[in-house]
Amino acid sequence: MEIKYIMTIDFGTQSVRAGIIDSTGNIIAMKKEKYEPPYFSKKPGYAEQEPEKYYEYLCKASKALWDENKSYKDKVIGVAITSFRDTAVMCDENMKPLRPAIIWLDQRRALGKEKLPTISKVLFKLVGMNNTIKLNRERTPAHWVKENEPEIWNKVKRYMTISTYITYKVIGEYKDSIANYAGHFPTDFKNRRFYPDGHFQGCIFGIPHSMLPTIVDVGHVMGKVTKKCSKETGIPEGLNCYSIGSDKSCETLGVGAMEKGVAAISCGTASSIEITSKKFCHPSKFLPSYPSVIDGYYNCEVQVYRGYWMLGWFASQFAQREKNEAEKTGICIEELLNRKLKEVPPGSNGLVLQPYWGPGLSRPLSRGAVIGFSDTHTKSHLYRSIIEGIDYELKEGLIGMEKSSRVKTKELRISGGGSQQDEICQIAADIFDLPTSRVQTFETTSLGAAMAGFIGAGVFSNYKEATDSMIHVSKTFEPNKKNAKKYKYLFEHCYCKMYPALKNIYKDIKLNEDDLNEEVN
Repeated sequence: MEIKYIMTIDFGTQSVRAGIIDSTGNIIAMKKEKYEPPYFSKKPGYAEQEPEKYYEYLCKASKALWDENKSYKDKVIGVAITSFRDTAVMCDENMKPLRPAIIWLDQRRALGKEKLPTISKVLFKLVGMNNTIKLNRERTPAHWVKENEPEIWNKVKRYMTISTYITYKVIGEYKDSIANYAGHFPTDFKNRRFYPDGHFQGCIFGIPHSMLPTIVDVGHVMGKVTKKCSKETGIPEGLNCYSIGSDKSCETLGVGAMEKGVAAISCGTASSIEITSKKFCHPSKFLPSYPSVIDGYYNCEVQVYRGYWMLGWFASQFAQREKNEAEKTGICIEELLNRKLKEVPPGSNGLVLQPYWGPGLSRPLSRGAVIGFSDTHTKSHLYRSIIEGIDYELKEGLIGMEKSSRVKTKELRISGGGSQQDEICQIAADIFDLPTSRVQTFETTSLGAAMAGFIGAGVFSNYKEATDSMIHVSKTFEPNKKNAKKYKYLFEHCYCKMYPALKNIYKDIKLNEDDLNEEVN
């Protein structure tokens, strides 16, 4: 088969990557631009960024890419854009942003003053969803802006995620894929559309249907690169821009986790485990599966909201000495800390961590916890327990997904920044007691975006053809049975008992916080 080429644009939380990838899975070229800063905080817990900044960084990365790879301008067949999820952009009728984007890391809470229809309240109460709905409403940026910036909300005519804003800048049309709309939007995941106004589930978010973009089915052309965008980015004018989906879905495709029995672990800022299914199911209580970047499929996902972000948090809070050492030797702090993982035995000498540094939908009142401390523990024990705790939580999520989908997992594919370290991959293999593989590149999100784009362009007729041509396993980590036995015991006899034992304490902490906030106000 003749080799084809496609341009990928991959917006991560920390940086944007512009690449050229061929139909054999080879990354011809890639340019990365790191956001400085990735976000700003007007108050503790806030995380915002100007939407225009993302496009400006794309322009830098794209121009650098095409300046060095002019010979491919006539060879690329299209553009595939993917981005991080759940980031609210609010614009006027001319698509001019009215305020900074509220990105997914933001921790602010609305009061949720806007009343729900009576029928919705009754139904949510009957199925025990009150706390989950309350958290969803509190975490929805639209509600916060209504309550705190009403003068801004009154001007909002277009409400979107960041992928839609970037797509508009590229093709000049207000369109997107529904696979980009996981998060705090009125998304009917099962039917791949937005809920109509007045729907008892859609009304949770308080976003009128008229503000949302036109949805284009995955695998179809959304539009063409405009002359203006071409001048600003160097991307060839007139190239087709394909409707694909979010970074997590592209990453799952990019590691080859599309078959039954294969699960994908992402060791990213937010860590997740995903399986792909033709069946729409709920991976955990009240949590739906999301439309995949491949038509007709869904991604069942469980996420650790603050996943490998916690390693950076640990480094900034507890590892100043190691940071100084890393700077002297010219390596990053995480790499130095990862080297010390081998100094700590599996199970961290009984130190067990529950990684609820950010609440989940099914456990909205939960907090992080560490148990088992003794005078033998060091910073390295705590560091390893973070990695183990993330994997314990993902394993618990996988068990729920297996029950829901009725498919047993036989193999893991691992990707993301953390997966670059062999020891982290081995810990995952041991905790899950499953062979765990990496593919030929760490840029699996971009690889998955290219695969989805090629399928949309008709280069491949389905994901199996794309997988066979573009994905190549580079290393497999077999579980150490001795370690797996130890982890199995700690998981079943300790980790799985932590939340049931602590949930009432978490509830009391939340009630106390609410009382204190009322006193302050």
